[in-house]
Amino acid sequence: MRVIDRIHARRGRMAAEQSRGRRQVTLGGAFRVFARRPSPWIIAGMLVVALAARVVVGDWQLTDAVVPVAMAAVFPFAEWVIHVCVLHWRPRRLGPLTIDSLLARKHREHHADPRDVPLVFIPWQTFLWLLPVLILIATLAFPRLGLGLTFLMVLGLLGLNYEWTHYLIHTDYQPRTRLFQAVRRNHRLHHFKNEHYWFTVTTSGTADRVLGTHPDPGAIPASPTVKALHASGAV
Repeated sequence: MRVIDRIHARRGRMAAEQSRGRRQVTLGGAFRVFARRPSPWIIAGMLVVALAARVVVGDWQLTDAVVPVAMAAVFPFAEWVIHVCVLHWRPRRLGPLTIDSLLARKHREHHADPRDVPLVFIPWQTFLWLLPVLILIATLAFPRLGLGLTFLMVLGLLGLNYEWTHYLIHTDYQPRTRLFQAVRRNHRLHHFKNEHYWFTVTTSGTADRVLGTHPDPGAIPASPTVKALHASGAV
């Protein structure tokens, strides 16, 4: 019995130490880890280059003020669509080929281990095609170059906010504001309750409420596949 008591006591000390460690997570400590990942630097680089080019081009107009407002309003819905249609993509067979993107594969790994830090971030390989696409959009889809550069600048800010918010949610940092508490609760329900709901990340569920994926958590059963996307037994 003494051996068993010692084992239980040791486990209790380990649990207490882990709990203390989790409470000690600070924004500064979290940011130091965040700053060592490649995707924030890539996004920040795009932002800096777009800002410098925007200053050089000049030609500021009223529409440059409309773009940030419109993009901030649309971004939660873009998050929802990307999360549902890209990240939760179910692998499909097309003849001998399997259609399954890197983003979808990494996201399944992220669900399997939500605390694995590298899996929290956008894979750096994604930017090899994403940056050229965004540059093409900025130069061809807007009536003037300055407006396209404004688009890239705002997207850089939104992208950094997305990566920082998503990362912080998956740490043991305890929110001090009611807004971030709601954002964190919403995303953690998606990871630990049911993967078929609560798809937004940087808001507390704006798009989810509009699109019908923000139910009462108490009315939704825990999903057996929340850590194994698309496995048999999905609800």
